[in-house]
Amino acid sequence: MDSSRSAQRAVIQFIRTEGEHASQIYRRMKEVCGDQCLARCTIFRWCQRYEAGRVNIKDNVTNSATISAVDELIRHNRRITTREIAAKLSISKGNVHHIIHKKLGYDKVCAQWVPKQCQRIRRLREWVFA
Repeated sequence: MDSSRSAQRAVIQFIRTEGEHASQIYRRMKEVCGDQCLARCTIFRWCQRYEAGRVNIKDNVTNSATISAVDELIRHNRRITTREIAAKLSISKGNVHHIIHKKLGYDKVCAQWVPKQCQRIRRLREWVFA
């Protein structure tokens, strides 16, 4: 069996539609996939998502429009919080955090978002001139 994450999610979705409980799905997946099986809590989480009506087995991908919208909000107000950004754009706080830190490369310094490169330069100057 293909033990990739998306393949296992498809199996979870299929077995869940048959009416199996998450613990039974985990037991069956563990028998087939062995060590490559998703964690028990992950299987339970995906079962909850499918019960709530999710049909897509792929991870949510942030698009460039969302990234640029987050960047625009930060440039407009450097003191904006991730919670406020998430509320304005109707995305999760986790996605906002990922976009800010991984995609845009910002850090929060003195309650303001600053590019990580600027922070590194400032630290280097403090270290050299101290």
